Amino acid sequence: MSETEFLQLLSANQGIIGKVCNIYCNQREDYEDLFQEITYQAWKGFSSFRGESKFSTWLYRIALNTAISSFRKKRPKIDLVSILPDTLIDYANETNDKKQHLLWAIKQLNEGERAVIALYLEEMSYQEIAEVIGITENNVGVKINRIKNKLHQILNHGNR
Repeated sequence: MSETEFLQLLSANQGIIGKVCNIYCNQREDYEDLFQEITYQAWKGFSSFRGESKFSTWLYRIALNTAISSFRKKRPKIDLVSILPDTLIDYANETNDKKQHLLWAIKQLNEGERAVIALYLEEMSYQEIAEVIGITENNVGVKINRIKNKLHQILNHGNR
């Protein structure tokens, strides 16, 4: 595949990179740095993209792996406001205080759980999440149920 094809695919899917950057970055400069690093990693790995999955799935995997790696190095605060649709979680619809409490609870999850819940909140299917994360669909269902239970426990019993 050529550089032109890569740039066209990247342009059509750059929102994926932006969403992942929003999950792992609070500061604009961190966002820009991570966006650039994800783009670089995608270009570096593009020659190995065989088209066995959708480009968007492949890019999500690159983006999440790069973000998690970067997160482990820097440990930035995470801002999930931009990826949490108000309509998806009833708890978030109550009041601003409860919404902030939910965001706080999500921030208590480990980076792998945040990646899964972010994809789930993007309304990706279990199959798509499985492809991005690299696990089975059944495992996705188990993880999502565990994450929901964990969030429920944090929300009902966690201290701020």
